[in-house]
Amino acid sequence: MSTITFSNAAVVPARPTTRLRLTARGRRVVLALAALPLAAGIAFGALSGGSAMASNDAIATASFETVTVMPGDTLWSIAESIAPTADPREVIGEITRLNVLQGGALQIGEELAIPAEFSQ
Repeated sequence: MSTITFSNAAVVPARPTTRLRLTARGRRVVLALAALPLAAGIAFGALSGGSAMASNDAIATASFETVTVMPGDTLWSIAESIAPTADPREVIGEITRLNVLQGGALQIGEELAIPAEFSQ
């Protein structure tokens, strides 16, 4: 028959677990430390973003001649009528970029801005 013996050196006493408790003051400190990066970001945005609007520089405005789209009009026909000597493909590209047209679809009654180099 075999025997088992225990010695005190092999047994490690368990430490009681302690729970972290924050007082009201401690919670405010943790909240302030967590909010500090957010406050710094807002301050940076407010200080750097508003400078462009606060300047007294004159704002350049551009005036454009417009063409109203009539039934049967296409970009090609409009380009040929406003710039008969220019390549219609280049005129169509400029009109499309200026008016931010998607796919070249036109609506009757729509007003298209004409680039300055092609206005008469």
